[in-house]
Amino acid sequence: MGSSGLIAGCSFGGRFYSLEDTWHPDLGEPFGVMHCVQCYCETQRGRKSKVLGKVSCKNVKQDCPEPSCDDPVLLPGQCCKTCPKEHAAATVAHLCVCVCVFQICGVWKNLPQSHVRQLQAEQLRVTMTTATGRREQIEGKIIKHRALFAETFSSTLTSEEEHSGMGGIAMLTLSDTENNLHFILILLFCVLSLGPVDSPLVPIRVRLQYSQHVLREIHANVTAYDPDFAEVLTDLNSRELFWLSRGQLVIAVETEGLDPRHISGFITGRKSCDTIQSVMSSGDALTAGKTGGVGSAFFNLHDNGTLDYQVQIAGLSSEVVGLTIELKPRRRSKRSVLYDLAPEFDRPSGRAAGSWSRLEARHIHMLLQNELFINVATAHSQEGELRGQIRGLLYSGLEAPRHEIPVPLAGQFVAPPVLTSAGGHAWVSVDERCHLHYEIVVAGLSKADDLSVNAHLHGFAEIGELGESSTNHKRLLTGFYGSQAQGVLKDISVELLRHLDRGTAFIQVSTKVNTRGEIRGRVHVPNNCEFGTRGEVEVAEFDDLFVRDPEELKKDPHTCFFESQHHAHGSLWTPNYNNCFTCSCQKRTVICDPVICPVLTCSRTIQPEDKCCPVCLGECCYFEGDQKMHAPGSTWHPFVPPFGYIKCALCTCKGVTGEVYCEKVTCPALTCSRPVRRSPSECCKECPEEDKPPLEHADMMQADGTRHCKFGKNFYQNSDNWHPRVPLMGEMKCITCWCDHGVTKCQRKQCPVLTCSNITRREGMCCPECQGDKHTRTHINHPPSCSLARTSEDTCLK
Repeated sequence: MGSSGLIAGCSFGGRFYSLEDTWHPDLGEPFGVMHCVQCYCETQRGRKSKVLGKVSCKNVKQDCPEPSCDDPVLLPGQCCKTCPKEHAAATVAHLCVCVCVFQICGVWKNLPQSHVRQLQAEQLRVTMTTATGRREQIEGKIIKHRALFAETFSSTLTSEEEHSGMGGIAMLTLSDTENNLHFILILLFCVLSLGPVDSPLVPIRVRLQYSQHVLREIHANVTAYDPDFAEVLTDLNSRELFWLSRGQLVIAVETEGLDPRHISGFITGRKSCDTIQSVMSSGDALTAGKTGGVGSAFFNLHDNGTLDYQVQIAGLSSEVVGLTIELKPRRRSKRSVLYDLAPEFDRPSGRAAGSWSRLEARHIHMLLQNELFINVATAHSQEGELRGQIRGLLYSGLEAPRHEIPVPLAGQFVAPPVLTSAGGHAWVSVDERCHLHYEIVVAGLSKADDLSVNAHLHGFAEIGELGESSTNHKRLLTGFYGSQAQGVLKDISVELLRHLDRGTAFIQVSTKVNTRGEIRGRVHVPNNCEFGTRGEVEVAEFDDLFVRDPEELKKDPHTCFFESQHHAHGSLWTPNYNNCFTCSCQKRTVICDPVICPVLTCSRTIQPEDKCCPVCLGECCYFEGDQKMHAPGSTWHPFVPPFGYIKCALCTCKGVTGEVYCEKVTCPALTCSRPVRRSPSECCKECPEEDKPPLEHADMMQADGTRHCKFGKNFYQNSDNWHPRVPLMGEMKCITCWCDHGVTKCQRKQCPVLTCSNITRREGMCCPECQGDKHTRTHINHPPSCSLARTSEDTCLK
């Protein structure tokens, strides 16, 4: 729970979690860690925009993949069953299976801060598992390597042998002035595949090859635990440079010894999910100007060194006479032209499309180092009216920049036209959920101009009919600093979607200098999006103990998306834009109504700044957690679904202000050596009965009568026993609780100690068994009064 004066986060089970943290709840002895339940500290904004933490938990067992074998086993500390052979292969041979080379592009958004810290500490790993067949798996650690910033060529080294136990990558780059090829190898060994070794050193042989011919060879030693290897191949000749540019050179690595391992791969231009693109503006021309024109280009580099290009030019006042790819000039009047695109330029359409098939290795290196430029010369500006740097656009998760021509943004398209130094382009797409994705790149804004820009999306028809001052059907996409912006617009109107479908919408970027538009471009995105109509209010039935899985909500056709959140059909919430409204979701339609204040009968009322309705002075507080009114001065344990009331926090109603303050409970110091938690709902541990001092006479007199026990919402008589129920998990049949004179005691079923090597756990059974061997186990019987200590291997999940 977040509270005044405390760091925002969540308190759960006596522990504090930062916002966005995830964890498996530990319910204490004898329940242990619930591996099939995942909890999440969700960020929420309370009154006065105060950031709070809310605990949400869900059962993740339903997400377990279906094992491909007939006898899957549940391993200690795991929720999902796996095949015994698969686990053995993954344990012995992780990072040892080499597969065909392919590329996967994706973005993990809203990374929790705990994961960011793990990423920075290089504690995260990536795992890929085949979905069919033998379900092979590879995995590796995510690291930040010093060579990444200079890498312009790359190679993935694999083996033709199955389960070779070796793989690797090579990062390569050319010297800036000499024909030297620098490279770093990162080799991945399975130590078991190297066999017994007396020395940690692994001798290797590195070869540079062309069509099975060895061109260069290097001998070196690496270690199996730190297998980075760096070297320089000096003075590449013209043939080697040509083969490098065409992707025909091979780098091969072979371990030396009795059982050698061999891996190899072709060297190509750096593999990346980024988009090679350029925005050409008059502000970036060799002689800067303000013409309002724009050029837009994007490129695709193939493994064989061919560079495909698509260029579009708009808003120029005179005829295009030159279109070239160039180096950065050493002097303003001395341009260095590498390739002429003018023969492919179509003047009526303003477009050029083609391929540059003779890039040299040096050109590829400079292209991927953002050292090339594209220049547009016109009849009025022979040296160039537009110019732009060719650079990589970092992959953002949007697929359109990798496959589609962007929308050019020019000052000449603004109404009325603007003679600006800026230009830009944008990619816009609508997904199957009718969410609009956009990515905008701007160039040419002078340093005197304000670099804080806003991007708007609105319809041509409404602007033309209603006038420039109208804001109907106009949506702010984002505000951004610098030259790029990207994002998703999710609660888009049906009118705006229709304009996108007809091609009567446009992207517009404005600055403080030109508040009505600096640059603009027409957008046409065909779509079939139709929103549901407003219907009668229906309230859905739901169980307060359960939290809907966000992924399930996304798939539900009746789900509403509002203010960047999914809401289930029939749900109610307070919107961020005005806390004096209550919104409901009715079959994809959001309905928001103003709060109706109750009639107060007290004589003195006040109107708190952060509340919608007046309250009686010195009277009750309203707490959002349990949605109840609390008397001034009263204290209570906050309610946190799905686990009910949390005894580790205490809330107090400040009657004068009507505010609620929550703080963590301080547990008393204990003198015993092995304290225990009496029940899962208890916050503080206690000393066991045998460690407590003898009762005083008055206490003994009070203890003579029979006392009942309360567990959860149920009451039990003395000596009653039962299997406890845990939210999201159901009845825990492997744990037995009993009532001992008013004290609830629970114990996990004691399992025999197994001495066999092949251990399995059958569905519905509390204890593991020896698979195929019933004679190698030792039974240990414990009386009910023995210690409730457990290990992770004892965890029983049904």
